[in-house]
Amino acid sequence: MHAIAAYQYETLQVSVTENIATVTINRPEKKNAMSFKVVEELIAVAERVSKDKALRAVILNGAEGTFCAGIDLGDLNHPKNQAFAFWELVKPWQSLFQRVCLVWRDVPVPVIAVLEGYCIGAGLQLALACDVRISRPDCKLSIMEAKWGLVPDMGLTQSAFGVVREDVLKELAMSARIVDAVEGEKLGLVSHCSETPLEDAQALAAEFAQRSPDAVLASKRVINAMHQQSAITLYKEKMWQLKMMMGRNRKFALKKAKDASVEFAKRQFG
Repeated sequence: MHAIAAYQYETLQVSVTENIATVTINRPEKKNAMSFKVVEELIAVAERVSKDKALRAVILNGAEGTFCAGIDLGDLNHPKNQAFAFWELVKPWQSLFQRVCLVWRDVPVPVIAVLEGYCIGAGLQLALACDVRISRPDCKLSIMEAKWGLVPDMGLTQSAFGVVREDVLKELAMSARIVDAVEGEKLGLVSHCSETPLEDAQALAAEFAQRSPDAVLASKRVINAMHQQSAITLYKEKMWQLKMMMGRNRKFALKKAKDASVEFAKRQFG
């Protein structure tokens, strides 16, 4: 067994075939929602991938037909996690929630996301940090944080920059609208639509593996450098999220998600 796959994971399935790693978020009972344990294990796998010079590509997907339906709100809102989550937002460097997405931009091999079912909120921010996204046409995509009175704060300012047009990104983030992958491909959220996304991802990974691994790495690094953002943008994500969490309209957003007649208070921030 390959060293990376030999580790025991609670929330992931990891396999390696012909130096191509497949990392599967394995919480189908939660539609592969991203818990603190998923975050921890995804970062650990990415770090192990970065140290393994034999690996040629990574395929990232979700178990049983769903990529990731967002953050596990039950886990996030559990009292034992509140202080930890608050610290991640106030600390001056990259938060754990930003790192779980952006770490895939840093690994020295191409990362291909296979999207099925739902790719929402944290799931879409994770997918956008991958190098290529191959999706089933009926996959549902959304930057959904505004529905809950929040703002995307998992590295979207880095991962979407140069991938999705600014006006498109604003529209999706402000509306929290759900689109299917066919529309998502037109908008730049998805690289390719396919009825067999995993098979296509495997074929693309094998194609990458036919090239010099150093040339593939260099291409990733050079193209990523075209769209580098200041770390200040990541800090702004966190600061605005803190404002949203402590603001008066957050509670109205949660109520409005269940009752469309709920009215928001006047804008609190300038």
